[in-house]
Amino acid sequence: MCPTAFRLQCHFVLICLAALKGEARYLEVRDAGEDEPFLLLSADLKRELSEGQIYRRALRCIDMLSIEGQFTFMAEQPQLHCATFFIGDPEELITIDFDFVSIDCQSGDFLKVFDGWILKGEKFPSSQDHPLSTSERYTDFCENGHIRRNIRSSQNVAMIFFRVHEPGNGFTFTVKKSPNLFPCNVISQTPTGRFTMVIPHQHRNCSFSIIYPVVIKISDLTLGHLNGLHLKKFSTGCGGVGDFVELLGGNGLDPSKMLPLADLCHSFHGPAQMKIGCDNTVLRMVSSGKHINRVTFEYHQLDQHELESRKENSIEEFCFSTI
Repeated sequence: MCPTAFRLQCHFVLICLAALKGEARYLEVRDAGEDEPFLLLSADLKRELSEGQIYRRALRCIDMLSIEGQFTFMAEQPQLHCATFFIGDPEELITIDFDFVSIDCQSGDFLKVFDGWILKGEKFPSSQDHPLSTSERYTDFCENGHIRRNIRSSQNVAMIFFRVHEPGNGFTFTVKKSPNLFPCNVISQTPTGRFTMVIPHQHRNCSFSIIYPVVIKISDLTLGHLNGLHLKKFSTGCGGVGDFVELLGGNGLDPSKMLPLADLCHSFHGPAQMKIGCDNTVLRMVSSGKHINRVTFEYHQLDQHELESRKENSIEEFCFSTI
Protein backbone atom coordinates (compact mmCIF):
# COMPACT_ATOMS: atom_id res chain seq x y z
CA MET A 1 0.00 0.00 0.00
CA CYS A 2 1.19 3.49 -0.77
CA PRO A 3 2.55 5.14 2.42
CA THR A 4 0.18 7.72 3.90
CA ALA A 5 2.78 10.49 3.86
CA PHE A 6 3.50 9.98 0.21
CA ARG A 7 -0.23 9.88 -0.61
CA LEU A 8 -0.74 13.21 1.12
CA GLN A 9 2.08 14.79 -0.86
CA CYS A 10 0.79 13.27 -4.10
CA HIS A 11 -2.86 14.14 -3.46
CA PHE A 12 -2.63 17.66 -4.83
CA VAL A 13 -0.80 16.52 -7.96
CA LEU A 14 -3.17 13.63 -8.63
CA ILE A 15 -6.29 15.79 -8.41
CA CYS A 16 -4.68 18.45 -10.59
CA LEU A 17 -3.85 15.90 -13.27
CA ALA A 18 -7.36 14.49 -13.17
CA ALA A 19 -8.82 17.95 -13.65
CA LEU A 20 -6.66 18.91 -16.62
CA LYS A 21 -8.69 16.95 -19.19
CA GLY A 22 -10.60 19.09 -21.68
CA GLU A 23 -9.62 21.20 -24.69
CA ALA A 24 -11.68 24.32 -23.87
CA ARG A 25 -10.87 24.80 -20.22
CA TYR A 26 -8.01 25.05 -17.77
CA LEU A 27 -7.72 25.41 -14.04
CA GLU A 28 -6.41 27.43 -11.18
CA VAL A 29 -5.56 25.76 -7.90
CA ARG A 30 -7.04 27.42 -4.84
CA ASP A 31 -5.17 27.90 -1.59
CA ALA A 32 -4.52 24.71 0.35
CA GLY A 33 -7.32 23.83 2.75
CA GLU A 34 -10.26 25.22 0.82
CA ASP A 35 -13.16 22.87 0.20
CA GLU A 36 -13.09 23.39 -3.56
CA PRO A 37 -9.49 23.09 -4.80
CA PHE A 38 -10.09 24.16 -8.37
CA LEU A 39 -11.51 27.10 -10.25
CA LEU A 40 -12.19 26.30 -13.90
CA LEU A 41 -12.04 29.46 -15.96
CA SER A 42 -14.55 30.11 -18.70
CA ALA A 43 -14.10 29.23 -22.36
CA ASP A 44 -14.52 32.95 -23.14
CA LEU A 45 -11.29 33.79 -21.32
CA LYS A 46 -9.60 30.86 -23.04
CA ARG A 47 -10.55 32.39 -26.40
CA GLU A 48 -9.29 35.80 -25.29
CA LEU A 49 -5.93 34.31 -24.41
CA SER A 50 -5.72 32.58 -27.78
CA GLU A 51 -5.96 36.00 -29.44
CA GLY A 52 -2.60 37.06 -28.04
CA GLN A 53 -3.39 38.37 -24.57
CA ILE A 54 -1.08 37.22 -21.78
CA TYR A 55 -2.77 35.52 -18.85
CA ARG A 56 -1.57 36.90 -15.50
CA ARG A 57 -2.33 35.90 -11.94
CA ALA A 58 -0.81 35.58 -8.50
CA LEU A 59 1.07 32.39 -7.67
CA ARG A 60 0.13 30.40 -4.61
CA CYS A 61 2.56 28.70 -2.23
CA ILE A 62 1.46 25.30 -3.57
CA ASP A 63 0.38 25.53 -7.18
CA MET A 64 0.17 23.76 -10.52
CA LEU A 65 0.41 25.48 -13.90
CA SER A 66 -0.66 23.91 -17.16
CA ILE A 67 -1.01 27.07 -19.28
CA GLU A 68 1.22 29.84 -20.57
CA GLY A 69 1.20 33.21 -18.82
CA GLN A 70 2.91 35.47 -16.31
CA PHE A 71 2.78 34.55 -12.63
CA THR A 72 3.86 36.52 -9.57
CA PHE A 73 4.48 35.36 -6.03
CA MET A 74 4.59 38.09 -3.37
CA ALA A 75 4.83 36.97 0.25
CA GLU A 76 2.27 38.43 2.67
CA GLN A 77 3.77 36.37 5.49
CA PRO A 78 6.70 33.93 5.79
CA GLN A 79 6.20 31.04 3.34
CA LEU A 80 8.63 28.25 4.16
CA HIS A 81 7.59 25.18 2.13
CA CYS A 82 6.38 26.16 -1.33
CA ALA A 83 6.44 24.44 -4.73
CA THR A 84 4.99 25.00 -8.17
CA PHE A 85 4.48 22.10 -10.56
CA PHE A 86 4.51 22.74 -14.31
CA ILE A 87 3.00 20.32 -16.81
CA GLY A 88 2.40 20.47 -20.55
CA ASP A 89 1.13 18.13 -23.22
CA PRO A 90 3.40 15.15 -23.96
CA GLU A 91 4.75 16.89 -27.07
CA GLU A 92 5.64 20.12 -25.25
CA LEU A 93 8.67 21.54 -23.47
CA ILE A 94 8.30 24.20 -20.77
CA THR A 95 10.28 27.43 -20.66
CA ILE A 96 10.43 29.50 -17.45
CA ASP A 97 11.61 33.07 -18.00
CA PHE A 98 12.29 35.02 -14.80
CA ASP A 99 11.26 38.65 -15.13
CA PHE A 100 11.91 39.77 -11.54
CA VAL A 101 13.44 38.19 -8.41
CA SER A 102 13.62 39.79 -4.96
CA ILE A 103 14.53 37.33 -2.21
CA ASP A 104 17.01 37.42 0.69
CA CYS A 105 19.30 34.41 0.43
CA GLN A 106 21.28 35.51 3.49
CA SER A 107 18.13 35.24 5.62
CA GLY A 108 17.32 31.72 4.46
CA ASP A 109 15.23 32.40 1.35
CA PHE A 110 15.78 30.18 -1.65
CA LEU A 111 14.51 29.75 -5.20
CA LYS A 112 15.32 26.58 -7.15
CA VAL A 113 14.14 25.25 -10.49
CA PHE A 114 14.18 21.48 -11.03
CA ASP A 115 14.16 19.89 -14.47
CA GLY A 116 11.41 17.34 -13.84
CA TRP A 117 9.33 16.58 -10.77
CA ILE A 118 10.53 15.50 -7.34
CA LEU A 119 8.32 14.31 -4.47
CA LYS A 120 9.54 12.83 -1.19
CA GLY A 121 13.01 12.35 -2.66
CA GLU A 122 11.76 10.50 -5.76
CA LYS A 123 12.46 12.02 -9.16
CA PHE A 124 10.84 11.93 -12.56
CA PRO A 125 12.53 11.32 -14.90
CA SER A 126 14.77 9.02 -12.90
CA SER A 127 18.52 9.56 -12.90
CA GLN A 128 18.81 6.60 -15.29
CA ASP A 129 16.54 8.23 -17.86
CA HIS A 130 17.55 11.92 -17.73
CA PRO A 131 20.37 13.29 -19.93
CA LEU A 132 21.69 15.50 -17.09
CA SER A 133 23.09 14.57 -13.70
CA THR A 134 20.92 15.33 -10.68
CA SER A 135 23.03 18.36 -9.71
CA GLU A 136 22.78 19.74 -13.25
CA ARG A 137 18.99 19.48 -13.13
CA TYR A 138 18.83 22.14 -10.38
CA THR A 139 19.10 25.85 -11.07
CA ASP A 140 19.66 27.59 -7.72
CA PHE A 141 19.25 31.37 -7.50
CA CYS A 142 21.09 31.60 -4.19
CA GLU A 143 24.06 29.52 -5.31
CA ASN A 144 25.80 32.32 -7.19
CA GLY A 145 23.59 35.35 -6.65
CA HIS A 146 21.87 35.31 -10.01
CA ILE A 147 19.63 32.97 -11.96
CA ARG A 148 19.52 32.09 -15.60
CA ARG A 149 16.72 34.20 -17.01
CA ASN A 150 15.58 31.51 -19.42
CA ILE A 151 15.27 27.88 -18.29
CA ARG A 152 13.80 25.16 -20.51
CA SER A 153 12.75 21.74 -19.35
CA SER A 154 13.90 18.50 -20.96
CA GLN A 155 10.36 17.04 -20.89
CA ASN A 156 6.75 18.09 -20.31
CA VAL A 157 7.18 18.65 -16.55
CA ALA A 158 9.27 20.92 -14.35
CA MET A 159 8.95 22.51 -10.92
CA ILE A 160 10.09 25.33 -8.64
CA PHE A 161 10.90 25.12 -4.92
CA PHE A 162 10.99 28.34 -2.97
CA ARG A 163 11.04 29.86 0.51
CA VAL A 164 10.41 33.54 1.26
CA HIS A 165 10.57 34.94 4.80
CA GLU A 166 10.09 38.68 4.40
CA PRO A 167 6.63 40.06 3.45
CA GLY A 168 6.86 41.99 0.20
CA ASN A 169 9.60 39.82 -1.28
CA GLY A 170 8.95 37.47 -4.19
CA PHE A 171 9.42 36.96 -7.91
CA THR A 172 7.71 37.02 -11.30
CA PHE A 173 8.18 34.60 -14.18
CA THR A 174 6.65 33.92 -17.57
CA VAL A 175 5.77 30.40 -18.73
CA LYS A 176 5.94 29.46 -22.39
CA LYS A 177 5.71 26.15 -24.22
CA SER A 178 7.51 24.89 -27.30
CA PRO A 179 7.07 21.75 -29.42
CA ASN A 180 9.11 18.64 -28.74
CA LEU A 181 9.41 16.58 -31.92
CA PHE A 182 10.50 13.39 -30.16
CA PRO A 183 9.03 13.36 -26.63
CA CYS A 184 11.00 11.05 -24.40
CA ASN A 185 10.04 11.30 -20.73
CA VAL A 186 6.39 12.18 -20.11
CA ILE A 187 3.92 12.40 -17.23
CA SER A 188 0.39 12.02 -18.53
CA GLN A 189 -2.03 14.84 -17.71
CA THR A 190 -5.02 12.48 -17.88
CA PRO A 191 -5.89 8.91 -16.84
CA THR A 192 -6.93 8.10 -20.42
CA GLY A 193 -4.99 8.58 -23.62
CA ARG A 194 -3.07 7.24 -26.60
CA PHE A 195 0.59 7.86 -27.37
CA THR A 196 3.35 6.84 -29.77
CA MET A 197 6.91 6.97 -28.48
CA VAL A 198 9.69 7.08 -31.09
CA ILE A 199 13.43 6.94 -30.37
CA PRO A 200 15.27 7.55 -33.67
CA HIS A 201 18.73 5.95 -33.51
CA GLN A 202 19.45 7.42 -30.08
CA HIS A 203 21.11 5.72 -27.13
CA ARG A 204 18.70 6.78 -24.40
CA ASN A 205 15.95 5.55 -22.07
CA CYS A 206 12.46 7.05 -22.14
CA SER A 207 9.61 6.65 -19.65
CA PHE A 208 5.90 7.42 -19.97
CA SER A 209 4.32 7.77 -16.52
CA ILE A 210 0.62 7.43 -15.74
CA ILE A 211 -0.18 8.27 -12.09
CA TYR A 212 -3.25 6.03 -11.98
CA PRO A 213 -4.11 2.31 -11.91
CA VAL A 214 -4.71 1.56 -15.58
CA VAL A 215 -5.38 -0.92 -18.32
CA ILE A 216 -2.63 -0.42 -20.89
CA LYS A 217 -2.92 -1.83 -24.41
CA ILE A 218 0.12 -1.93 -26.69
CA SER A 219 -0.95 -2.08 -30.33
CA ASP A 220 2.41 -1.88 -32.09
CA LEU A 221 6.06 -2.30 -31.13
CA THR A 222 9.01 -1.99 -33.51
CA LEU A 223 12.45 -2.85 -32.14
CA GLY A 224 14.20 -4.55 -35.04
CA HIS A 225 13.89 -8.00 -33.47
CA LEU A 226 11.80 -11.10 -34.02
CA ASN A 227 8.34 -11.42 -32.54
CA GLY A 228 7.90 -12.23 -28.89
CA LEU A 229 6.50 -11.09 -25.54
CA HIS A 230 8.04 -12.16 -22.24
CA LEU A 231 6.50 -11.67 -18.81
CA LYS A 232 9.00 -11.32 -15.99
CA LYS A 233 6.79 -13.55 -13.88
CA PHE A 234 7.70 -16.47 -16.13
CA SER A 235 11.10 -15.57 -17.58
CA THR A 236 14.40 -13.94 -16.78
CA GLY A 237 13.61 -10.93 -18.93
CA CYS A 238 15.25 -9.69 -22.10
CA GLY A 239 18.78 -10.67 -21.11
CA GLY A 240 21.38 -9.06 -23.35
CA VAL A 241 18.88 -7.53 -25.78
CA GLY A 242 19.85 -3.88 -26.20
CA ASP A 243 16.43 -2.57 -27.22
CA PHE A 244 13.30 -3.41 -25.26
CA VAL A 245 10.25 -2.03 -23.51
CA GLU A 246 9.38 -2.76 -19.91
CA LEU A 247 6.25 -2.15 -17.87
CA LEU A 248 6.79 -0.92 -14.32
CA GLY A 249 4.42 -0.43 -11.41
CA GLY A 250 4.75 1.22 -8.04
CA ASN A 251 3.48 3.74 -5.53
CA GLY A 252 6.15 6.42 -5.95
CA LEU A 253 7.35 8.74 -8.69
CA ASP A 254 10.78 7.34 -9.65
CA PRO A 255 10.65 4.60 -12.34
CA SER A 256 14.00 3.19 -11.19
CA LYS A 257 12.42 2.32 -7.84
CA MET A 258 9.38 0.58 -9.29
CA LEU A 259 8.67 -3.12 -9.61
CA PRO A 260 9.45 -4.48 -13.11
CA LEU A 261 6.34 -6.30 -14.25
CA ALA A 262 6.86 -7.29 -17.87
CA ASP A 263 9.48 -7.18 -20.63
CA LEU A 264 8.68 -6.73 -24.31
CA CYS A 265 11.86 -7.77 -26.06
CA HIS A 266 10.82 -8.12 -29.70
CA SER A 267 8.71 -6.42 -32.33
CA PHE A 268 5.06 -7.38 -32.63
CA HIS A 269 1.71 -6.08 -33.82
CA GLY A 270 -0.73 -6.26 -30.91
CA PRO A 271 -2.84 -5.88 -29.11
CA ALA A 272 -1.09 -6.88 -25.91
CA GLN A 273 -3.16 -5.74 -22.94
CA MET A 274 -2.26 -5.65 -19.28
CA LYS A 275 -4.08 -4.51 -16.16
CA ILE A 276 -1.87 -2.75 -13.59
CA GLY A 277 -3.39 -1.81 -10.25
CA CYS A 278 -0.51 0.36 -9.02
CA ASP A 279 -0.75 4.05 -8.13
CA ASN A 280 1.81 4.73 -10.87
CA THR A 281 2.27 2.82 -14.12
CA VAL A 282 5.29 3.41 -16.35
CA LEU A 283 6.04 2.22 -19.86
CA ARG A 284 9.81 2.51 -20.32
CA MET A 285 11.76 2.05 -23.55
CA VAL A 286 15.47 1.24 -23.48
CA SER A 287 17.23 2.00 -26.75
CA SER A 288 20.77 1.12 -27.83
CA GLY A 289 20.75 3.66 -30.67
CA LYS A 290 21.06 0.96 -33.36
CA HIS A 291 17.42 1.08 -34.40
CA ILE A 292 14.47 3.41 -34.85
CA ASN A 293 12.38 2.11 -31.97
CA ARG A 294 8.67 2.81 -31.82
CA VAL A 295 5.82 1.81 -29.53
CA THR A 296 2.15 2.77 -29.75
CA PHE A 297 -0.14 2.26 -26.77
CA GLU A 298 -3.37 3.45 -25.22
CA TYR A 299 -4.52 3.41 -21.62
CA HIS A 300 -7.50 4.10 -19.38
CA GLN A 301 -8.01 4.20 -15.66
CA LEU A 302 -9.24 1.02 -14.03
CA ASP A 303 -12.84 1.18 -12.90
CA GLN A 304 -14.17 -0.82 -9.98
CA HIS A 305 -15.47 -3.61 -12.20
CA GLU A 306 -12.07 -4.02 -13.87
CA LEU A 307 -10.33 -4.01 -10.50
CA GLU A 308 -12.50 -6.91 -9.39
CA SER A 309 -12.15 -8.88 -12.64
CA ARG A 310 -8.77 -10.59 -12.64
CA LYS A 311 -7.77 -12.08 -15.95
CA GLU A 312 -4.99 -14.43 -16.89
CA ASN A 313 -2.73 -11.72 -18.29
CA SER A 314 -3.39 -9.24 -15.48
CA ILE A 315 -0.73 -8.25 -12.99
CA GLU A 316 -2.73 -6.16 -10.59
CA GLU A 317 -1.98 -8.50 -7.68
CA PHE A 318 1.33 -6.69 -7.21
CA CYS A 319 -0.44 -3.48 -6.28
CA PHE A 320 -4.07 -4.47 -5.82
CA SER A 321 -4.06 -3.66 -2.11
CA THR A 322 -3.39 0.03 -2.87
CA ILE A 323 -6.74 0.53 -4.60
